[in-house]
Amino acid sequence: MKIHTGEKRFTCTQCGKSFRQSSSLTLHMMIHTGEKPFTCTQCWKSYSRSSHLYQHMRIHTGEKPFTCTQCGKSFNFSSTLYKHMKIHTGEKPFTCTQCGKSFNFSSTLYKHMKIHTGE
Repeated sequence: MKIHTGEKRFTCTQCGKSFRQSSSLTLHMMIHTGEKPFTCTQCWKSYSRSSHLYQHMRIHTGEKPFTCTQCGKSFNFSSTLYKHMKIHTGEKPFTCTQCGKSFNFSSTLYKHMKIHTGE
């Protein structure tokens, strides 16, 4: 019944973050230990979670399961599709505090800010 109450009984001794399940704490501890037991056999990059390795493997296989419904372009990751969709929606959520110009991506705003800082 503890799952239904939202009680988080498993606490990280390193940072104090709490979890409902011991398995979640075990995964979290890999952040502190740096353990990455899941390794790509193509490029030897390692991950702390098997799901991250699975997603990474799409780079090597060319699998692009996330397709834009507007233009048909496909992507390796859902996050990349989400960013791409801003092109179609015109969404520009990142605004320069200096001049008010808005951008689709935080990285574009970051590059723009160098105009104001002189970098």
